[in-house]
Amino acid sequence: MDMNELWRLSATDLAAKIRSRQLSAREAAEAALTRLDAVNPKLNAIIDHRPEDTLAQADAIDAALASGNDPGPLAGVPITIKVNADQAGYATTNGLKMQRDLIASVNNPVVDNLIKAGAVILGRTNTPAFSYRWFTTNLIHGDTKNPRDARLTPGGSSGGAGAAVVSGMGHIAHGTDIGGSVRYPAYACGVHGLRPGLGRIPAFNASSPERSIGAQLMAASGPLARTIADVKLGFEAMMQPDARDPWYVPVPFDGPPAPKRAALCIRPDGLETKPEVEAALRDAAARLAAAGWTVEEIETTPPLAEAAQLQLRLWLCDGFQRSLELAESEGDPGALTVLRHYEDLAKSEEPGFISQALTRRATLMRQWNLFFDRYPVCLMPVSGELPFADGLDQQGPEAFERVWRAQMTQTGLPFLGLPGLTVSTGMVGSSPVGVQVVVNRFREDLALIAGAAIEAGGTPPSPIDPAF
Repeated sequence: MDMNELWRLSATDLAAKIRSRQLSAREAAEAALTRLDAVNPKLNAIIDHRPEDTLAQADAIDAALASGNDPGPLAGVPITIKVNADQAGYATTNGLKMQRDLIASVNNPVVDNLIKAGAVILGRTNTPAFSYRWFTTNLIHGDTKNPRDARLTPGGSSGGAGAAVVSGMGHIAHGTDIGGSVRYPAYACGVHGLRPGLGRIPAFNASSPERSIGAQLMAASGPLARTIADVKLGFEAMMQPDARDPWYVPVPFDGPPAPKRAALCIRPDGLETKPEVEAALRDAAARLAAAGWTVEEIETTPPLAEAAQLQLRLWLCDGFQRSLELAESEGDPGALTVLRHYEDLAKSEEPGFISQALTRRATLMRQWNLFFDRYPVCLMPVSGELPFADGLDQQGPEAFERVWRAQMTQTGLPFLGLPGLTVSTGMVGSSPVGVQVVVNRFREDLALIAGAAIEAGGTPPSPIDPAF
């Protein structure tokens, strides 16, 4: 294989070749940097990278191997880190001009875990301001483009991560997800992405104030990658313990055996699912059935729309006035659109709404626990629609509401602490399409097993050159 084409390999294959010393980590890093130079000017997915740092990390992996030491399961694999996670010596901008000088002094635990696993950090990926939107643009780093079709959003908030990994800039991308920010960029870019459940992957930004209770309960880091095997590899590396995260739970990756039984829900809790998305779901269900799964179609799931509304209240309305002041200071149009749209809701909240929301959360989680006793896996839409036209949420109130309605499954699951896996299954014209595999807490292993069975039936071509 041409050494300049190493970026085409899966992370799993590349790590195996480096560990067996068929390739060097430096060769992989040089190929990754060459690929970045070739495609990132069109995409603006990676907004900060330092080649000398990347090559020094790779050389350290090669030195460890030469000394007979084990550098870890990700030995020499180039990866990317989202710009809202602390990486020592780099600005944690979160897409904000006001944070351009917020230089991290220590790594976020997820970054440390990836480094301990032997990964080589290629660069930092773009996010919308405050990581608020399903579209990736801001006033400090600019717009990120979808490599498959520049007219489509690359997703958000981990839009840079999705665009990077599908275009061959890194083999695994780190993302974060509080309302779809891993799952939607994976869907929009035609790759796979796992939002783990609460307590699975430790995270903490020492550079920033402690987060509100809603964000603590709902935010999660997770991997995006081009194969399910690579998603699993990234997840297992990221999920190692770190005492800095009080929500972390030391649960093994593999849970107890479960029957290969899945529920197929086309319109969970009344979601308006478009025909193209329904077709993808039925195709994925058929792939599961062909792999020996029992698939039962159901009319609806336990409450999800209510969970999505409660998620919104806990995420955006807790500390709303301060969030609005910061957004007005930043002046980012997208962030202001989100906050001003929900200003009346935030101002109508009564004292005690946080306690009420968390009390109701226990009831909803119980209902979902009972549901998963019957169906270990649930197949549902990632979004009710194909990936949106870029910037759709700023084309008026009706367009904004259309976007948020379609994303209900993404915003509902974090409130419940549930994992969700985006599996990309094909293309509709120039638009990727895929499905979401939902499982109970600490059963990401089941999601990945089901995801691999669905993936075996076909995925969009990846990695790709930008289509423009």
